[in-house]
Amino acid sequence: MTLALNLSGCPCHCPGCHSQHLWEDIGEPLTEELLGGLSERYKGLITCVCFMGGDAAPEEVQHWAEYVKELRIKTAWYSGRPATPDTFHLSRAVDYVKFGPYIEELGGLKSEKTNQRLYKRVGEEWEDITSVFWKKSL
Repeated sequence: MTLALNLSGCPCHCPGCHSQHLWEDIGEPLTEELLGGLSERYKGLITCVCFMGGDAAPEEVQHWAEYVKELRIKTAWYSGRPATPDTFHLSRAVDYVKFGPYIEELGGLKSEKTNQRLYKRVGEEWEDITSVFWKKSL
């Protein structure tokens, strides 16, 4: 089971965004008590924590990804940024990352025309796995 955490305050404001409610700074702050409590409550069921957003503070995403890794749970970051920020040490913190702003005419990950890319960390390298979302017609 993947636990998706929606991080608010997104500065990207992509037209057609499916999570426009996250443009505002809403919700409750993420804390070690909250995240640790969820991990304990669903112990053994959570296989990945996916941070949705967090583009306003990538260093916070990195902090929380590192915290989750200490719990021996995989991590993912879905970002509207075009690429990883220089301050974010991606290879140490995240197992999967999706980059790219949503551009309506190109579509999301399910579209073969998409500008968005999903990567999986394999050792020290990143493998583009975007095509797994593309349905092939028979």
